[in-house]
This record gives sequence, structure tokens and C-alpha cells, in this order.
Amino acid sequence: MTKPDDSSLDLHDLKIIESRAAALLDKAEAWDRFPVPMDDLLTAANVKVAPHSVFDPLALLAYIKGKADTAVENIKSAVSKVFGIYDASDNVIHVDQTVAEPKQNFLMLHETGHHDIPTHKKVFRLFQDCEKTLAPEIADQFEREANNYARFTLFKGDTFMRHAADCSFTIKTPIKLAPHFGASLYASVREFARTNQRSCVVYALDRVKDGGTSGILATVRRIETSSKFREEFGQPFDTVISASHVLARIVPIGRKMTRPTPLSIQDRNGVSRKCIAEAFDTTHNILILVYPLF
Repeated sequence: MTKPDDSSLDLHDLKIIESRAAALLDKAEAWDRFPVPMDDLLTAANVKVAPHSVFDPLALLAYIKGKADTAVENIKSAVSKVFGIYDASDNVIHVDQTVAEPKQNFLMLHETGHHDIPTHKKVFRLFQDCEKTLAPEIADQFEREANNYARFTLFKGDTFMRHAADCSFTIKTPIKLAPHFGASLYASVREFARTNQRSCVVYALDRVKDGGTSGILATVRRIETSSKFREEFGQPFDTVISASHVLARIVPIGRKMTRPTPLSIQDRNGVSRKCIAEAFDTTHNILILVYPLF
């Protein structure tokens, strides 16, 4: 199932969030340090990571002891569907330590955003990533703000974009840069597309399914486009990749990568454009990069 928008903000809000993240990078002297120096960033933000996460059932019982009944219920309802929780009363972050370290980095920065963005901390005594906590429209806005805070901090503003511009235009570039920045492959490939000066789009797919009678190979998790791609082709809204989809033969089945493969996509003017598509299977998602040749 295609995920809802998790990052777009109007320009005014985006500048505010990015200024907060830039201030944290300044305070931690982290701009030129790779990968992201999490300990120093957390210290600069005056927030701690719980040594035993509430995602451990035994730790959860110990953690909620003494909390208000409503807080207990909120934590219980959140734990089954989130990876990070920020407790504003104690300036403590809880992160699911069973997920990969690069994802933990993003989660910690996301929760640090909730701590560091004044409106978030003011509204919540206990903030966790669960819409039951507050009105859905406010929760959605706060989540997108925290995501942009984490993105800006993790990728050091436009530093990732500048590094990528000095490399070959291929899906291998964000894959290579990911460990340098301490980011996941998923986040890095999305960042590669969204900040690129060239026309390109990334499809993030869920794991491949047995097509069966429906012919569906995989569901589309997210689609990330560069601004130039949207100008030329518009924003794609595919929800599934079926056997008849133009990208079906790009999906790597039984292999880790699909080498650059030519295909044609129609642009906004109805003109068939020659493109190249390549893909990588992260084991969690399939990432497909598509870009026109001219």
C-alpha cells in the first residue's frame, strides 16, 4: 500500500525546521564529520537515549510505572506500530534497537526534532508517534516537520546533494554514500532523487509477491521525484507494479540488482522519451531509479 506523504512542508515551515536543524549541527560542530556524530548531536540537543528501550516488554512495564493512566495506554497503543518515542517529561528518546543502525540514526534524529522544535515540546508532555495522541492533521504536520529535521541533520543540508553531484549518475551512488552519512539505503536513494538537479524518479517498492492471478509483483511504497522530473513528466501515482507495468522487467527477481535497462516513458506533452532504469534489492525494499536520456 502506498504510504501517505511524509515530508512535504510549505516553504515557510520548511525554513523554520531547517534553521533549527542547522543550529544543532552548528552546536555539535558536526557539519564536516562523517558519518553523522550521533552522540555529540544528542548531547548538543540535551536529549538522552534510554539504555533499555520501552520496545522491550519488560522495560516497558518498568518505564510506565508511575506514569499517568492515560500515558500508559498511549504508550501501549503506540509500541506495536512505531519505532521511536519521545518522552518530553524526561528528555528521553526510546528507539527500537532491533532495527538496523542507519535506521536508528534517522529515528533518533526524528525524535530529537520533536524535542528541539519548540511547538512540539510545548504541545506535548509525552509525545509518541501515534495519531491517537492528538488530532490527525496536527500529528501529520508534526511528523513531516520531524522528518525534515532528521533529513536535514542526517544529510547535512545540501552536503549529500553536492557529494552525489560529483559522482556518476547511477543508483550505485546513493548506495555508496549511505554509510558515509550513516543513513539507510532507503533514505539515501530517496534523498538522491528529491535533491537531484537532473530529471529522475525513484520507486520504492515493498517486497516482491507471487503475482498469481492478479499479476501484481509488488506494491509501491513511495515515489520520490526530482523537481525537473515533475516538470517534464508530472508526479507518478502508481500503487502497484504488475506484470504489464513498464517497470515490471526492472524488478530484480532472483538477483540483487538490475543493470541499466532502456525503456520509454511518456512525458507531459505526450512524447515518448527514452529512459534508463536500474534497480537494487535492499532485502527490505526494492528501489528503482528511472531517468530520461535527453
